[in-house]
Amino acid sequence: MIQRIQTVYLILAFVITGVLMFFIPLWTSNTGKAFYFMQDQYYTILLGLSTMLTVISIISFKKRQNQFVLNRLNIILNLILLGLFVYRSLNLSGEATVSEKGIGMFLPIVAIVLLVLANKAIKKDEDLVKSVDRLR
Repeated sequence: MIQRIQTVYLILAFVITGVLMFFIPLWTSNTGKAFYFMQDQYYTILLGLSTMLTVISIISFKKRQNQFVLNRLNIILNLILLGLFVYRSLNLSGEATVSEKGIGMFLPIVAIVLLVLANKAIKKDEDLVKSVDRLR
């Protein structure tokens, strides 16, 4: 399981969505108060679902097709989350409440890239298994 490269990509995606988001703020207001994802219910639900899908995908390493589908759902979920982050930062009136965007807003992009790399590795494994089955 751990010797496969897609598992390493999925573990890194789990660390980003499940661990780093607790420590890195999304943005900082003019008063110096940091805004974390836990302060909004929608962000908490979406990041929880993303983390759950990543863990389920890591566990289901024997079912490559299911793992591939779960990763695609996770990519869509992270795109929605990124869209909400951008919408929230652009929709707020000027610089009145948000003075500095944090790197936490762009962590879903890193998770998406890792999930795409994991899907490429899963596809490569699936093609290898199909080619071996043809030789039998």
